[in-house]
Amino acid sequence: MAARTVTKDIITLRGSAAIVSEFFGYAANSILYNRGVYPEESFVKVKKYGLPMLLTEDEGVKSFIANLTAQLSEWLEAGKLQRIVLVIMSKATGEVLERWNFSIETDSEVVEKGVSREKSDKEIMREIQAIMRQIASSITYLPCLDEPCKNHLQL
Repeated sequence: MAARTVTKDIITLRGSAAIVSEFFGYAANSILYNRGVYPEESFVKVKKYGLPMLLTEDEGVKSFIANLTAQLSEWLEAGKLQRIVLVIMSKATGEVLERWNFSIETDSEVVEKGVSREKSDKEIMREIQAIMRQIASSITYLPCLDEPCKNHLQL
């Protein structure tokens, strides 16, 4: 039944290791919330960079995302990561229902020479808005997930 699998267009995350891993954390939370993988009441709205963001309050999911973003930062700083795939699977069958592809673009000068670059809050806000718009626009044309799901990550 692989015909049901939906692969999303590639979402590009750009910037330093810290920013890319932070962006991915927000993007993952947004996808998990909007696709109904976890109950709506397990998310809370917070304001970050002047934008409303939904973050999970489920301790298991929160811990998983925190550990994942820490590991992503480590791999990004070493220049060892080019893509992340967030997979939504059927809990009952393990069938892949959706794949969300994230292309990673890190600043090669930062990776190779350890040069630090700071982005303004305005730049960060613009980039997060673009990512959230891309996720939201993708979600609008997807069918509802009508079965219990789980998430999985591929690196």
